[in-house]
Amino acid sequence: MEFVSGVKEKEDLTISQLLEESRIGTEVKVRGAIHSIRDMGDIAFVVLRTREGLLQTICEEGKCQKSIKELKDADTVEVCGTLLREDRAPNQIELRLMDVQILSEPAEPMPLNISKWKMNASLEAKLNMRPIALRNVKERAKFRIQEGIVRAFRDFLYTKGFTEIHTPKLGAKSAEGGANLFRLEYFHRPAILQQSPQFYKQMMVGVFDRVFETGPVFRAEKHNTKRHLNEYTSLDFEMGYIDDFSEIMDMETGFLQYMVQLLQKDYSHELELLQVKLPKVDRIPRVPFMEAKELVSQKYNRQIRNPFDLEPEEEHLIGQYFKEEYDADFVFVTHYPSKKRPFYAMDDPADIRYTLSFDLLFHGMEITTGGQRIHDYHALMEKIAARGMEAEGMDQYLDTFKHGMPPHGGLGIGLERLTMKLVGEDNVRETTLFPRDMGRLEP
Repeated sequence: MEFVSGVKEKEDLTISQLLEESRIGTEVKVRGAIHSIRDMGDIAFVVLRTREGLLQTICEEGKCQKSIKELKDADTVEVCGTLLREDRAPNQIELRLMDVQILSEPAEPMPLNISKWKMNASLEAKLNMRPIALRNVKERAKFRIQEGIVRAFRDFLYTKGFTEIHTPKLGAKSAEGGANLFRLEYFHRPAILQQSPQFYKQMMVGVFDRVFETGPVFRAEKHNTKRHLNEYTSLDFEMGYIDDFSEIMDMETGFLQYMVQLLQKDYSHELELLQVKLPKVDRIPRVPFMEAKELVSQKYNRQIRNPFDLEPEEEHLIGQYFKEEYDADFVFVTHYPSKKRPFYAMDDPADIRYTLSFDLLFHGMEITTGGQRIHDYHALMEKIAARGMEAEGMDQYLDTFKHGMPPHGGLGIGLERLTMKLVGEDNVRETTLFPRDMGRLEP
C-alpha cells in the first residue's frame, strides 16, 4: 500500500535558489525551455526560460554529454552543470553545462521570434498566437505585474475584515440595466451574462458586512476602441456601516498604497524589465464632477458639450490638469449626475441632481466607478418608480432590503485598464490575457 504524504522537494532548482551564495561553485540541476541559442562553434550560449526568468548556460563541445547540434529553440530540458558568477549574464549567474536531457521537442519551428527583446509583430499577430507571444519575457512581465495587483487587492482587503465571495455570472436581470447585455437562452428561459456582481455584493453586505470579489463581467457594447473590452476582470468590493461615501475612496487609496509597496517588494524584476515608474499614491485629490469639467474648460479652452458625463477627452484633460497643478497621478471625480448613475446610487441630500458617487481616473482614464448605495427599501422603490423602471426580476434583491440593510457602498476596478496604465501601454488588449472584443472569440 502506498500513501500520498504531501509535496516532495525536487532536485531541480529555481533561480531564487540559484542566487543563494552557497550555491556558487556547486553542481546544480535546472529545468526549463530553451529560449535562445547563440552558437559560436566550439562554445554556445544556451538561454533557458524558467518560471522565474532567464538563465544563461554555456555548452562547450567535449565538456557536455549532449552536443549543441542536438539542441534547438523551444526544447524543454533538464540540465546539470556548475553554477558560476557572471556579471554580464541575466541575474549575474550562469551554468557551465555537463549534461542535458531533452524532455520534449517542438513539432514545428516557432512562429514568432520570442527571444527578441521587443518582438517584431503586430498586436493582431501577438493576440492570434497569444500563448506563444507571452513566452517573450517582456510580454510575460505585464501579467506578472497584473498578478501582483490582484494579490495586493486580496491581501489588503483580508487585512480589513473583508470576506471573499464568488457570485454567478448567469442571471435573470442585470444590476446595470440598459441595452448592452449579452442575452442567451437558459433551459428555455431568457437569461443574461452579468454586467457586474452589484446585486450580489449588496445582498452579501447584509450577511458579512464587508465583501469582495475578483471575476469576469460582460458588456455587450459595440465599441472598438483601445480602452474597451466586452469581457474584462473586475475587482469589486462592498462595505457596510459607512458614515460617508468618502470611506470608499479612503479604502481604495489604502489598496493602491498597499499595491505599490507590494509591487516594489516582490515584483521589482518585472518593474525594471518594463521600466515602470510606480504612481504617487500618498495623497489623491478629489474634485466634484462639475468643478472638474469647469477647470479643464477654462484652462484648456474646451467647451462643455455633455453636462451629464465625462467624454474620454475630458478625462484625459482632467488627468493632465491634476498632474500639472498637483503632480497627481490619480484623481477622484465625485458627485456624478444622478441621470448617469444606476438606480441604486444614493442621491446627494444637498442636491438630488447629483449622487454620492465617484470615478477614479489614472493618468486621465477611468479605472474605477463606485459610491454609496441606497440602503432603505422605501427609498429604493421610490427611485425605481421615478425612473419608470420595472421591479420584475429584481424581487430577491429588493426583498433583501425589506429585512434591513446597513448604510453601505462599494466600487468596481477594471483590472486590465489599471494594468494598462500602470505599465504604460495604450491599448487594453496588451494587458488582457485573452481579449474578447467585437471581433475576437479566439484563442
